[in-house]
Amino acid sequence: MTDDITGGFTSLGSPARLDGPWTHRDVAANGARFHIAEMGDGPLVMLLHGFPQFWWTWRHQLTALADAGFRAVAMDLRGVGGSDRTPRGYDPANLALDITGVVRSLGEPDAALVGHDLGGYLAWTAAVMRPKLVRRLAVSSMPHPRRWRSAMLSDVAQSRAGSYVWGFQRPWLPERQLVADDAALVGRLLQDWTGPRPIDDEAVDVYRRAMCIPSTAHCSIEPYRWMVRSLARPDGIQFNRRMKRPVRVPTLHLHGSLDPAMRTRSAAGSGEYVEAPYRWRLFDGLGHFPHEEDPVAFSTELINWLKDPEPDR
Repeated sequence: MTDDITGGFTSLGSPARLDGPWTHRDVAANGARFHIAEMGDGPLVMLLHGFPQFWWTWRHQLTALADAGFRAVAMDLRGVGGSDRTPRGYDPANLALDITGVVRSLGEPDAALVGHDLGGYLAWTAAVMRPKLVRRLAVSSMPHPRRWRSAMLSDVAQSRAGSYVWGFQRPWLPERQLVADDAALVGRLLQDWTGPRPIDDEAVDVYRRAMCIPSTAHCSIEPYRWMVRSLARPDGIQFNRRMKRPVRVPTLHLHGSLDPAMRTRSAAGSGEYVEAPYRWRLFDGLGHFPHEEDPVAFSTELINWLKDPEPDR
């Protein structure tokens, strides 16, 4: 491995267990086994990836948080990376219980949750469902679930920007498209959703290899199928009603001004669901992956907020 943690990749027997200054292990929670990468000692910060990525998207933040005095843990969500690929359990309520279950399995009383994209959707959900286990909440590139639902159904521009979500509703074909030509579509999505600072080709190759792990494509799509197909079902209506409960922990909301997948106007306004200090931070010139496009700026903002004893509204 090279000195630069973004290059010279080796693996520990799997495309999901990339070598680095972190430690890999498996944790049992909520009836499944979850792969985590961890670094550092101190208050727990749990990092939750989005689509089409896995834990490694947080490689820069793992080292930055550990250096800042935190126990940083990046987990693979159910069905992705090195975690179990179960036949069921991809609704947001269960996925959120995966996250809080891992917090408990790590022997911690609570965690600051940091989620990007789908991981952000689940972080919002966990903060509502298990508030005693969430110390703080930081979400990137994803509105509150009720805002997401409203934007996708009533905002034509957001519905068009999120067209991939509608495309995922078809049976079998999306999975095949994701893994065709060594997951070339993953590379195109990553490039299309970034701003002027693209994710480098070597990193894109890592994500493509991880998507080609058997069953990963199907499991990655299942949460989005639930999010759409449940809109008119009792379980979806109940979830939407449940998410009316306010978030009562300090919340940092991060967004790239050039995000083409989740429009700024869709994400803005999520603070109405937070009855605690809420900070909105817009990164000028960044796209859907601000933590990778400008990791120094993202990590600095996150760490300063985590260390602020009284984050302002």
